[in-house]
Amino acid sequence: MRRPVAMRLYAALATLGVAAATGMVVAMPEQASAAVGGATGYATQNGGTTGGAGGQTVRATTGTAIHAALCSRASSSTPITIQVEGTINHANTSKVSGGSCNTADGVIELKQISNVTIVGVGSGAVFDQLGIHIRESRNIVIQNVTVKNVKKSGSPTSNGGDAIGMESDVRNVWVDHATLEASGGEDEGFDGLFDMKDGTQYVTLSYSVLRNSGRGGLIGSSESDLSNGYITFHHNLYENIDSRAPLLRGGTAHMYNNHYVRLNESGINSRAGARAKVDNNYFEDSKDVLGTFYTDELGSWQVAGNTFDNVTWTSPGTDNHPAGPNPQSNTTVAIPYAYTLDAAGCIPGVVSQTAGAGKGLRVSDGNCTPQTPTPTPTPTPTQPGGTNLSIGAGSDGSSKADGTSYGNVRDGDLNTYWSPVGTTGSISIKWGSPTTVSSIHIRETTGAAGRVGSWRVLDGDTGAQLTSGSGAGVISLPRTTLSKVTFQITGASGTPQIAEFETYAG
Repeated sequence: MRRPVAMRLYAALATLGVAAATGMVVAMPEQASAAVGGATGYATQNGGTTGGAGGQTVRATTGTAIHAALCSRASSSTPITIQVEGTINHANTSKVSGGSCNTADGVIELKQISNVTIVGVGSGAVFDQLGIHIRESRNIVIQNVTVKNVKKSGSPTSNGGDAIGMESDVRNVWVDHATLEASGGEDEGFDGLFDMKDGTQYVTLSYSVLRNSGRGGLIGSSESDLSNGYITFHHNLYENIDSRAPLLRGGTAHMYNNHYVRLNESGINSRAGARAKVDNNYFEDSKDVLGTFYTDELGSWQVAGNTFDNVTWTSPGTDNHPAGPNPQSNTTVAIPYAYTLDAAGCIPGVVSQTAGAGKGLRVSDGNCTPQTPTPTPTPTPTQPGGTNLSIGAGSDGSSKADGTSYGNVRDGDLNTYWSPVGTTGSISIKWGSPTTVSSIHIRETTGAAGRVGSWRVLDGDTGAQLTSGSGAGVISLPRTTLSKVTFQITGASGTPQIAEFETYAG
């Protein structure tokens, strides 16, 4: 029996609930159609979108650590891939300062930077009530992450209520295999899931899920903000969205092979001179899925190969210009990149198996068949280059276990080590004069690998926290000049054995 069309988002939410994306997330090179360095759609234009390809790879388990990784680079354009695992929230996301970054508390801030990839790995990356803000930036890749319940009102707020928001001269962004979701509309404190404004161009959103929101997203913040465009949306699921799937003001957008289900008030809203190419999509159980709505400033569309399954259309009016019930093209849109269309009839099945975080980065082969990437080893954080500044330096710390020494962490010997008394404690490297440090490498002994849990890195001169996280390994810091740096273990699964506390300038 066919489901009735939901007339209001809050009613649908009351019966549907909100599901968080879960499952194994693998960070790996993907097939050419969905790999870091292999973007699709308009993100391939204007020089292409490669993110942090060719740069250092680091791991982050907190928002502060993401900021620290950005701030540790030699410049704001030095390529970097940040592998993210765990829950990123307000409690673990603080501003970090540095010459290669411009960050803020309570939001992942990609501002005035370029050449960055953020990718979910391991058990998954969830940005909980915390938005990702891209501003005055270029060549950004965001892949395999979940962003949920970001609010613009109530508490806590982040990123103006947008899950992912772009503004102010943004170029070349690829968001892929993401899950973006809310728990209501504007009355509940939420805004858009995927917003672009004030000069945002050459963006692709692919294999992603947008659900349970009053507003899917916009291109252009007002009828006078017409400097945005060249946006591709393909193989995405829009589910239980009131409107803006998306709202397009001016500019050009290409929507192909998407599944739209329960668009409750309106869907693709092309207005103010915008042009939308709408190919081989599947619209289901929805209302007014294409047209110009809530304005008399018309946009246009080119349509082909779409399926309209239980779609209802309202009557035209002064501020209501639906494309249906028999949508016809009223413009032509030339697409500059190559793409392969799946048949619309298979889109619900293909998208359900490929779209969203935690789907193993699966993609369609263009013949309605999901493809699993060939497994490859997960990239490991890059070993810092240059001289280990700890050799020849001094060291001290909290109480040490019997038979261990502070000096064992700076002797270059992985067989000797320092242990605290119990499971927590601190160890420091210190120099006779100020020394610049941008990364450290905490090495455990083979027999105690994995014992280090949560930790903080402190400026030993001031006591200020530079970054925090969990697990031993390579740690990026904001580039800092100091005389002493402290690694403070705040949680462990046994008595840690720190073989080496290496420090590096670059």
